[in-house]
Amino acid sequence: MLISTEELARRLGEPGLVIADMRWDASQPDAGRDAFRTGHIPGAIYVDVDTELSDRSDLSKGRHPLPDPEQFVRTLARLGIGEGTTLVVYDDKAGSLAARLWWMMRWVGGAEALVLDGGFAAWVAEERPVETGPGKSPLPHPQPLAAHANVTMVANYPEVKTQGDKMLLLDARSAERYRGEGETIDTRAGHIPGAINAPWADNVKAEGVPHFKTPSMLRSHFESLGVRDGRRVVCSCGSGVTACHDLLALEIAGLHGARLYPGSWSEWIAKDCPDTPLMLRGETR
Repeated sequence: MLISTEELARRLGEPGLVIADMRWDASQPDAGRDAFRTGHIPGAIYVDVDTELSDRSDLSKGRHPLPDPEQFVRTLARLGIGEGTTLVVYDDKAGSLAARLWWMMRWVGGAEALVLDGGFAAWVAEERPVETGPGKSPLPHPQPLAAHANVTMVANYPEVKTQGDKMLLLDARSAERYRGEGETIDTRAGHIPGAINAPWADNVKAEGVPHFKTPSMLRSHFESLGVRDGRRVVCSCGSGVTACHDLLALEIAGLHGARLYPGSWSEWIAKDCPDTPLMLRGETR
């Protein structure tokens, strides 16, 4: 699930290894690609959250709906990712973006995917080599992955709406956005009724380079929020991206089986559900 900077440095240039740069900013769509041009891990390709990991043709499903699985594996093949590939994914936000592609590879039963622990920050702090420029265009992979999407890994809007106490819904957004304070991305502030706040940033160490906490620390953290083996756990956020960081952390902790609600808060507020109260600013229940 994770790979260290030391191991990745040893494996640079290894046949079948693809390194994906996932830097991105919701408020500045070109910021990630600009950062990639300024400097990236040697040999890396750039992967865009909006255009390559989402199908934004129907935003009533949220800001980053999952793409069709067959389209997704075609995208992967175009990026050089297919049968026999080992994929390493990184970003500059402690893995909160990289985890989306890690999760999607599991979703389609794809090639091995690893998240770089500490991300680009760790790589640069250790003065490891950096390339500049747009990078080389990847060679298409001759053997695309089979598109076998695992539907058991996904929870949809009707299920989240009706499950109530049978489901533990974790919200990976910051405490401020969860409380409905300072919302700058979605059109309404608040959170899905009954959701428990589990900010993705709590999965990494607070001091220095943001490495993931140990499995035992993560397990204690999630158990304190009510996660137990066998309990129905669903992770959400604003649009199904940073929720994958909680899913990755749960796996590291040995707490398996949690699912993603891809639409998350952005789909929830887009649905016409007058019978479902929205959590507004100042409410805490």
